[in-house]
Amino acid sequence: MDWIEKLFFGTGIAHSLLVVALVIALGVLCSRIRVKGISFGVTWILFMGIVAGHFGMTAGKDVLEFIREFGLVLFVYSIGLQVGPSFFSSFKKAGLKMNAVAMSAIFCGVAVTLAISFVEGIPIPTMVGIMSGAVTNTPGLGAAQQTFVDITGRDDPSIALGYAVAYPMGVVGLILSMMIIKGVFKVSFERERLDINRREGAKAGASRISIRLDNPSIFGRKIEDVIKVSGRHFVISRVSKKSNAGKILVAGADTVLDPGDIILVVADNKDVDFITTFLGEKVDMEWQKLDTGLEARRIMITNPKVNGYTLARLGLFGGVSFNITRVNRAGIDLVGHADLALQVGDRVTVVGTSTAIDTVEKLLGNSMMRLRQPNLLPIFLGIFLGVLLGSVPFALPGVPQSVKLGLAGGPLVVSILLSRFGPNFKLVTYTTVSASLMLREIGIALFLAAVGIGAGADFVKTVVDGGGYVWIFYGILITMLPMLIVGACARKFAKMDYFTLMGVLAGGSTNPPGLAYANTAAANDMPAVAYATVYPLSMFMRVLLAQLLIIFFV
Repeated sequence: MDWIEKLFFGTGIAHSLLVVALVIALGVLCSRIRVKGISFGVTWILFMGIVAGHFGMTAGKDVLEFIREFGLVLFVYSIGLQVGPSFFSSFKKAGLKMNAVAMSAIFCGVAVTLAISFVEGIPIPTMVGIMSGAVTNTPGLGAAQQTFVDITGRDDPSIALGYAVAYPMGVVGLILSMMIIKGVFKVSFERERLDINRREGAKAGASRISIRLDNPSIFGRKIEDVIKVSGRHFVISRVSKKSNAGKILVAGADTVLDPGDIILVVADNKDVDFITTFLGEKVDMEWQKLDTGLEARRIMITNPKVNGYTLARLGLFGGVSFNITRVNRAGIDLVGHADLALQVGDRVTVVGTSTAIDTVEKLLGNSMMRLRQPNLLPIFLGIFLGVLLGSVPFALPGVPQSVKLGLAGGPLVVSILLSRFGPNFKLVTYTTVSASLMLREIGIALFLAAVGIGAGADFVKTVVDGGGYVWIFYGILITMLPMLIVGACARKFAKMDYFTLMGVLAGGSTNPPGLAYANTAAANDMPAVAYATVYPLSMFMRVLLAQLLIIFFV
């Protein structure tokens, strides 16, 4: 039986793999525990790792360091691929106000962290760990650890210990903050919904509308000329010609519009009212019963040769026997205008004759088998470039030594850029939802297991015997003070509706359990939309600020 003891408490590769796998398995099992619908999720892996490390089930320092850093790289890189397409668009219009609120909460949290450190004399590395746990931000923890090692050449277990101690109340504290704001401002969900319905503006996406033409200035003009004059992007899919007994035609760029024609328009929701007023009047039309010679088909883009090309360059805009009306990307419908660049993974809606649609399908691919094939090139090329970028030293004004983005910042920046601009260089960055989720979950599991195992040996001595339990109180302050102050200001002065505010606060804290609570309470998708709007920039700033605090104050 001596071999069992060596396997569980010895050394070597088999021992390290066994311990890490056991910690992850137990953590995943415990992640199913819910109290009133709230779960700590995969953070249980960190707690299981601490238990294993406390009882002597550890691994070699080099092995743990590799598992930790490789897991971190996989995690932040997959996050970047996920949020990259929406990262830059989040700075537009309403997203600016949401991101401003989230950034205010983030910087307020940093100020509270620094104040506690200076008043109580707690080292900045420990406080950065507490801050990362208080806002449930695991990449920030990894960035802080890696930056500390780069600067000092050694590890600081208190970073991970502070994270582990503060994390549970980080989840609960955010939810309590939401409830307090709701009570102070006497928020009524029903009244909130009515106010939102009265507000002007439209959601993202596209709509189909039928319009009878009555604007004399467009009579006798080609469709392409009418679209140019309007100054808006929209597609006229089909035309019911009054002069030809209502015969249904596929609209092409050269199709001439006449008085009384009824057209089917696909337009951005925000442009629907303008386009309706510009062209004529909205009418009800059952196109499916009339255009028996035409069909509509959804086609998945799986041909990498068309990746990054616009509809016009591919010859798929303004045809005479078919029309691409909508492009669904990441769940959002986009209008299929001439300058829209296609990406692998898009789903396009094509209207036309069966023969014409078959031709379009051959060009675009529509092969689910091809999409299911793993696309490893952008993943490992991106990781290579991310590690390379993260290792490049650069100087900041007022900083005595060079700064690096590190293994957290470098891959995150590269993955955001590749997912957004990769198609412009014919690089296919598409991965299926399940593959992306698997990559992310494996990365975070490896990282948390290694962090927990490494910190477990000193946990009881530091937290219980060394008075580290007071870190829980510090974590609550870092969690709740910024949320309450910024949340109250956003509600009172920025007039932000409560559903959106819950999503912004959860996104600014990168807190999935907080989002789950907000979605359940709101019973609509507004918190999720706000969360997705602020999450990319919030994640980036959380990682960057964790590094900067170590760089400036260590």
